[in-house]
Amino acid sequence: MDFAPDTTTRETCDRVRAFLTEEVLPAEPVLDDELAATPDDWSFRPVVRRLQTAARERGLWNLFLPPDSPAGDRGAGLTNLQYAPVAELTGYSPRLAPVATNCAAPDTGNAELLAHFGTPEQRERWLDPLLDGTLRSAFCMTEPDVASSDATNIATSIVRDGDDYVITGRKWFATGAMNPGCGLLVVMGRTDPDGPRHRQQSIVLVPRDTPGVTVVRGLTVLGYDDRDHGGHAEIRFDGARVPAANLLGGEGEGFAMAQARLGPGRIHHCMRALGTAERAMDLVRERATRRTAFGGPLADQGVVREWLAGARVEIEALRLLVLKTAWLMDTVGTKAAMTEIQAIKIAVPRAVGQILDRAVQLFGAAGLSGDHPLAELFAGVRALRLADGPDEVHLASLGRAEARRRAPYLAPRNRTPGTAAPTPLEGDPT
Repeated sequence: MDFAPDTTTRETCDRVRAFLTEEVLPAEPVLDDELAATPDDWSFRPVVRRLQTAARERGLWNLFLPPDSPAGDRGAGLTNLQYAPVAELTGYSPRLAPVATNCAAPDTGNAELLAHFGTPEQRERWLDPLLDGTLRSAFCMTEPDVASSDATNIATSIVRDGDDYVITGRKWFATGAMNPGCGLLVVMGRTDPDGPRHRQQSIVLVPRDTPGVTVVRGLTVLGYDDRDHGGHAEIRFDGARVPAANLLGGEGEGFAMAQARLGPGRIHHCMRALGTAERAMDLVRERATRRTAFGGPLADQGVVREWLAGARVEIEALRLLVLKTAWLMDTVGTKAAMTEIQAIKIAVPRAVGQILDRAVQLFGAAGLSGDHPLAELFAGVRALRLADGPDEVHLASLGRAEARRRAPYLAPRNRTPGTAAPTPLEGDPT
């Protein structure tokens, strides 16, 4: 069993680490100043564009695209296993590093949707500018009026009318849609309300400037508006009409395509969250060695040492599980790796959230303030327990799959290429 990263991974990580140290981290206070100077602007600030130029020059662009992707020649050609530690590094500066390398959600997931299911015309119109970084996009799935943890609840209607589709409904938490550069809304809705439960939904590609599309407002996450990434929007569709050629895939394929999109997205979130945990650990170590209380540095307090030890155990264990998940996705596919994908989606945000919570506690009142990044980091990680499916949905699905297992305890437990996890039950969020 070899745990060493290959040459490509090591070299890419070295280049990303240098980019972070030399350009991204020094740019964080610059971003703060630019945001403060233009508080009503939702577009990318100049510092983001400068970092994107630098990332291109360093060959750190579209790193998320695997070599077997239909658009893999537009990226670094990294496998999921190779990308995992790279994405972790970008999670050290989640506000800047992912977007600087054109590896930020939701554009990554939308690009993968277009690459796998888009027509040549759709790819030329929307995928190419997404991969060039000249277009932003939003994924419009969650709705305010229904329990969107069950994606089959989606109420937005998509009705065929001659050569067009007409969209009516409300969406919210459409990440990136407040950015004026967001020109594409990937909208999931119902085309066949009377069809089988998982065949009622379809996905259409809606230009943001389509008549009948209204971006109602920007939303906050625990008080943070995510303005540096383009925010989270509530959007209303009042009979918005798009050509039938804007249908992605076929009618009734929306649920399956959405789940195919969310699988890689879940592991990307977990990869970056581990980098965020490492950022918190660095901040805690620095604070604990410099601050004194009760006659000595905080680092000498037993409770602080226990926090540090427990956090290190959790990070190392979950990193191994994330790497195993990435390896399975490369070797047996996303569907067969669903058990592990659900496991990390449950475990990583929980653990990282607790690490950040303890970091805030150690910083005291300063940890709650905007003078340090901890509060904003915590808000982002806390949101992951809802994004791409809440914990409870994944726990229910994973529990059902576990209850069905029939393999003897002493049977070999390491899955190898060509084998699969138990097939999820009908209706599970896979």
